[in-house]
Amino acid sequence: MLSQIPINFEKVKKEDLDKEILRVGMIAELDAVSLYEQLAEMTENEKIKKVLLDIAKEEKTHIGEFQALLLERDQEQVEELKKGKEEVEELK
Repeated sequence: MLSQIPINFEKVKKEDLDKEILRVGMIAELDAVSLYEQLAEMTENEKIKKVLLDIAKEEKTHIGEFQALLLERDQEQVEELKKGKEEVEELK
């Protein structure tokens, strides 16, 4: 994503705006996790690697914060996450 908002907020219904803002925040954090982990793999400097992986871990916390807020606002998302978890558990 790298600073590009992947949605046209002008086309989002007012009642859905906060949910979409939270989803974009989650996308940005997931992108950041991926970027920092890739950069950590590239460097041979252990100090830089350690910092990058620590920052990636913090971004994962941010994802959880956005998700918690989203789940407060989107019951359908709550239900679909539950279904997804159940489908994975059926594979065991």
